[in-house]
Amino acid sequence: MSRTLHWLSEADDHLRAEIHEVVHDVVAAGGAVGYHSPPSFERVSSWLDTVLKLVRDGDAAFAVARVDGVVRAVGLWRRGSTAVFQHRAEIQQIMAHPSARGLGLGRLVVEGLVENARAGGLEILMLGVRGNNHGAIELYEALGFRECGRMPNAIAVGSERWDDVWMYLPLGYPEGTVLNGAAAGGLGSSPRRRS
Repeated sequence: MSRTLHWLSEADDHLRAEIHEVVHDVVAAGGAVGYHSPPSFERVSSWLDTVLKLVRDGDAAFAVARVDGVVRAVGLWRRGSTAVFQHRAEIQQIMAHPSARGLGLGRLVVEGLVENARAGGLEILMLGVRGNNHGAIELYEALGFRECGRMPNAIAVGSERWDDVWMYLPLGYPEGTVLNGAAAGGLGSSPRRRS
């Protein structure tokens, strides 16, 4: 069995059908990837058009993992949309087809996205994951991501609610970068209020 990672900036109808099958079947199996019900080919194709335009503009990277030549997993990073967030990106839509679970495709895709983002000069990667997705959280932690926030019961699936867990991975900062954290002073600061 061969596992390969490919980077897309365009997708023909055949490739779109393979990607749709992954997304559709992951959602049908209960996957936590942002859809309430399995999306149509047209909906996935429209999403793909948006993502691939961002790729061509340099604001995203989209990876597909193939098993024996067939797309079985996908994922992307998307750059922050405003000037103060251009140095960071969010990893999104990591999913592997149910028939390909256990083949290490999630790790392959995420490792590829991390290296691609680092090579592209990004400084920080972030991602959100549903609180009950313990396997994904363990994978992200194994790759160096750390939890930086959790909003309790913020993800709605029908009448059920789940935690929204945020994780981050520093990729490195350019020489001369000043890391201020939460230090007082500087642009945008305000003094503490006295009660």
